[in-house]
Amino acid sequence: MAAKYLLVIGAVYGLVEVGLGAFGAHALKARLPESGLSSWDTAVQYQLIHAVVLVALGLWLTTRERLLLAEWAGWLFAAGILLFSGSICLLVLTSARWAGPITPVGGLLFIGGWLMLIVTAVRL
Repeated sequence: MAAKYLLVIGAVYGLVEVGLGAFGAHALKARLPESGLSSWDTAVQYQLIHAVVLVALGLWLTTRERLLLAEWAGWLFAAGILLFSGSICLLVLTSARWAGPITPVGGLLFIGGWLMLIVTAVRL
């Protein structure tokens, strides 16, 4: 069941990323300084990379017996996208300084997800 959810979440994040990328390239380009655009690009780039990983992971998990650590990797990636990319977008759009400390938490979730994948691969 986790495979299906991870696949759907990855596809939704990919869809949202296309919109956010276009929004940044067209609507924000004239309104933000270069540093803001650079931060926006980082957020959408990390979102796209991890959305693709979620889709691949979801597809892979449909062909395997339950791999708990791989499933956890997916959940960590999904939460990492929300906290890392989401907090950066929020900071760029609203200057909500309280969101700044959330960004590294999302980064740590990405790292945890990759570590879970490494352990899964070693155990195969």
